[in-house]
Amino acid sequence: MTKFQVAYVPIGVGTFHLESAQIQFEKSIEMIRSLTDDGVYPEQMLLSIDKLNAFLDTIDPDLIILQNITFANSAYASEVLKRFNCPVLLWTLREPVIDGGRLRLNSLTGAYSAANTMMSMRGGNFEYMFGAPDEDCIIRQTKAAIAAAWIKKDMRSMKMVSIGHTPQGFGFGRALDIDMLQYFGVTLEAIEARELIEKAKKFSDEDVASFVEETRACTVGLDKTPEKNVLDHARLWKAYKEYVTENHIGAISSRCWPDFFTSFGTPVCTVLAQLNDMGVAAACESDAYGALSMYVGMKLTKAPVFFGDPVSLDEGENTITFWHCGTAACSLAHPATGAVVGVHPNRKIGPAMDFGCKPAEHATIFRIGRKADGSFRFFISTGEVLDKPKQFIGTSIVVKTENPSKEIVTESVKDGWEPHFVVIYGDVAEELEALGHMLGMEICKY
Repeated sequence: MTKFQVAYVPIGVGTFHLESAQIQFEKSIEMIRSLTDDGVYPEQMLLSIDKLNAFLDTIDPDLIILQNITFANSAYASEVLKRFNCPVLLWTLREPVIDGGRLRLNSLTGAYSAANTMMSMRGGNFEYMFGAPDEDCIIRQTKAAIAAAWIKKDMRSMKMVSIGHTPQGFGFGRALDIDMLQYFGVTLEAIEARELIEKAKKFSDEDVASFVEETRACTVGLDKTPEKNVLDHARLWKAYKEYVTENHIGAISSRCWPDFFTSFGTPVCTVLAQLNDMGVAAACESDAYGALSMYVGMKLTKAPVFFGDPVSLDEGENTITFWHCGTAACSLAHPATGAVVGVHPNRKIGPAMDFGCKPAEHATIFRIGRKADGSFRFFISTGEVLDKPKQFIGTSIVVKTENPSKEIVTESVKDGWEPHFVVIYGDVAEELEALGHMLGMEICKY
């Protein structure tokens, strides 16, 4: 992947109050530099088409911050758009002084001119913000746009693998390689689950001794699992870990039941938990779009996320409980219990993770969904993770939502969302919304 680049492009004309504009120019550069080491900046304000083109000749941006440092006519935006197809954050500066005297910048009129051009040339696919460089909303929106543009670029070099097919009735998670490439830039490969099962079966006890110790070090109660299952888990862990490492895999969607019970005798749940802690987004039930949702959340926060089903709601507490059989990353476990190992709730075979998740002041519920017409949409909701014990056998997380939980459940069921969601530790709603816009996808906020 080529180096990520954010280009600050301050456009204007020399007939406005240049002393005021210069102050905003310097403050804008200072603000952007505080958010990224990947910025490129002109030495001076771009107050003519010639100066604009000279600067554009020197950049190869993944995000353009197009700022009306003063008014500029549509020719300026046209020059930018005809050269580059990357995301654009259009920035209007607030008038620094309103005193009945001269209009200092007239940035807002310039924004309308630029936006009109972008609507004609790009169908309106751009981000927009209004305010001065030192305003919290501007800092937050700039940070979100930079993060979203970085992930958009990152996905174009990311490789995902589907390990086995979705189970009967779980086709919502099935993805076509051409869709992944066209809409997200992701390369999707596929292998059969039996390939990794057969690879795992060939490992001796000595081959996997260190993998047993890896699992023992990050879990609690592994000694209660029969030795055969501990060793077979280690065989799977070695097979999966080596596969994703050797093939530079960023995310996997893995088949789990019934194959790993019927053909191998040991679940893959804890393997997926360990992969998530390793930084590889790993979804079960072969949910490719669930894995991609996890990947986005993990990249935004640089930490594991929770993947599961919404299984319960409590109107009084205004909560939704998300649960799954036992794939949550060990690092998500509540510190009072640690990453307890148990058995799969249906098959009664271990090891599978069995704990409640740690609390967090801010959380984001997210899903990349595929609609019946083949288009994609983003589910985004915010809240906090409550300090709750395990709710059911398996791994669970209780989210107190910002909006009424019953309304979220009712509306999302009626809107036909898939039954797998991701709970991200942290408020990244703005980043997700920006990414959805950059990818041309519908944003659904609940």
